[in-house]
Amino acid sequence: MNPARTIVFDNEAVQALADPAHPKHRRVMAAVQVAAGRNLRRAGSVALVVPITVQVEAGWDRRQPRSAAINRLRMVRPGLDGPTADEAAEVVTAIGVTPADAHIAVTLKSTATPHSVLTSDESDIRGVADHVGARVVVVTV
Repeated sequence: MNPARTIVFDNEAVQALADPAHPKHRRVMAAVQVAAGRNLRRAGSVALVVPITVQVEAGWDRRQPRSAAINRLRMVRPGLDGPTADEAAEVVTAIGVTPADAHIAVTLKSTATPHSVLTSDESDIRGVADHVGARVVVVTV
């Protein structure tokens, strides 16, 4: 079942979610709680998505004890296979964003659902979304 919508996390949103002392932790947790509430009313209606390169960039090591809280969330973590890595590389070359932002671009492109992206870098996310023709709601954290 495809979710009705996705919430895609960028680097700082993952860092804020993983660290209760982060100044933006409460703001990101509010988005997670909204998703959880919607999923209670209609199971699977919102997917929380962290592309693997964003996970790496944010330093989220799932093996570490400090990651226990974020590990309990049902995060979809799309990876990069050969063809999607090529697409992400094309985005990096075309518009000069980080590999993590390019991975967000191919993640947005590969899912046909409405997207919200939690980010501290609105201009890069709008740029990658425009580049791949994805409509997004950018939520600045």
